Amino acid sequence: MTKWPIGVFASVDAGLGVNFDVVKDLGIPSIQLHAPHQANRTKETADAFLAKCSDAGVTVTCVFGGFEGESYADIPTTVRTVGLVPEETRAARVQEMKEISDFAKLLGVDAVGLHIGFVPEDTDSDSYKDLLATTRDLLDHVKANGQNLHLETGQETADHLLHFIDDVARDNLYINFDPANMILYGTGEPIEALKKVGKHVRSVHCKDGTWAPEGRRGKDWGCEVALGEGDVGMEAYLQTLKDIGYDGPLTIEREIPEDPVQQKADIGKAVSLLEELRAKVLG
Repeated sequence: MTKWPIGVFASVDAGLGVNFDVVKDLGIPSIQLHAPHQANRTKETADAFLAKCSDAGVTVTCVFGGFEGESYADIPTTVRTVGLVPEETRAARVQEMKEISDFAKLLGVDAVGLHIGFVPEDTDSDSYKDLLATTRDLLDHVKANGQNLHLETGQETADHLLHFIDDVARDNLYINFDPANMILYGTGEPIEALKKVGKHVRSVHCKDGTWAPEGRRGKDWGCEVALGEGDVGMEAYLQTLKDIGYDGPLTIEREIPEDPVQQKADIGKAVSLLEELRAKVLG
């Protein structure tokens, strides 16, 4: 595989990620896949999807989990509803992630990913300790399937995420680095964060965003924008990926499913931008 193949976040049936037709039309060679609904996590679905990928010359690099009841309406709602952190849904969701891992195995994919949620700041709390135990349990299941688990960045500072990874103490826990999320959540300057967590990064998103107004960062959302139009600094981002030794896919994520025409146009422009910057940075 070429160093830094272009990728895009896609879906089988769930709402997150572009339709596979977009992947084919734009000639994108790799995808991260949003896991399908439970009824479609079958060998038949996997075989049919793999056949489509084979015909289009597409490789699936990671399968992402998402859960009913999650909402990114605003930051407080995200804290309350997203990932494995909410205690009332934790047991059911970790079971679902195990099923998603099993589906990823049917696809022959060796990585699964998710937003774990806002990891509690109080590392002595029962909630934090139970989250550690839950994460270890999931990681053991994932490892039995020959896989790693990638935590998507954004909801923690780089330092807090590193602390959590150290506390979990499993050798198959890694990071899916999303630079825009650091900006959108107001949790840290993305290039500096990437340098801090670099040794754990095994997959990335190429996404851009602008900061919330000064004084509102971490309270209000920043704004996701088309790649190259935000505050990440894409050339510096790719240069830093080179510096940390990352050579996996550059997976584009453009989260405007309500406007599929604009979404496809923005992804097409992102492909061109990344190809141009890849040639410049890699020389």
